[in-house]
Amino acid sequence: MQFRFDGRTVIVTGAAHGFGRAIALNFAGLGAGVVACDVLESELDETSHLAAEQGTPLDVCVLDVTDRSAVHAMAAETLARTGRIDILVNDAGGVLGQVGRPIEEISEADWRAIFAVNLDGVLYCCQAVAPAMKAARYGRIVNISSGAGLGISLTGIQAYASAKAGQIGLTRQLAHELGPWGITVNSIAPGFVRSNSTTEKQWQSYGEEGQRRLIENIALKRLGSPQDIASGVLFFASDHAAWITGQTLSIDGGR
Repeated sequence: MQFRFDGRTVIVTGAAHGFGRAIALNFAGLGAGVVACDVLESELDETSHLAAEQGTPLDVCVLDVTDRSAVHAMAAETLARTGRIDILVNDAGGVLGQVGRPIEEISEADWRAIFAVNLDGVLYCCQAVAPAMKAARYGRIVNISSGAGLGISLTGIQAYASAKAGQIGLTRQLAHELGPWGITVNSIAPGFVRSNSTTEKQWQSYGEEGQRRLIENIALKRLGSPQDIASGVLFFASDHAAWITGQTLSIDGGR
């Protein structure tokens, strides 16, 4: 199965590292015009540098997905410059440095901050690209959720599990709303992957015994990589998945 995205315009949020970086580099390498977005400017510049090194430059945009006005401005600028927005990948998210605590210790600010980046940001990005996709009667939206949205979070962070579950619900709802315009909306639920500084810190916190138990609970007996997640995104964004929508694909090595 071969993928090409020549002539397509792709927006990838959370593209400064980890899954988002791998996704952006893959699309660029397969011919797409990519707008890589993130709030982390220096790491986003590294993504741009890596794309240039592989001979497939991409555009970068420093963007806070929790800022609805900024999101809509980014989409409007992209549409004005390229004339189209074909694919949106919502990868921005995370735990924002929070750690697992008892429910009674969770502040309103901590709860809302995680929802803002993991769920509100997805809504804003989908709102921003929907008009262009409707006009073209074509679109692919892929949301990067988490195994935490289908079960429980290894982090123990209640807001993260809840926001990622909400993201999966939004995926199903938008699939039905946008389907009449030829727009598919799907989600990927990654298992644990050492993909950035946060997950690396989490991995180290388990110690040797905890790491062994985690791997033993995976059917394939190994951790995955950002490329494993990127491959799922490429499939959902391709014409091979043209009659697949509202679905959540677990990419977790088998649980």
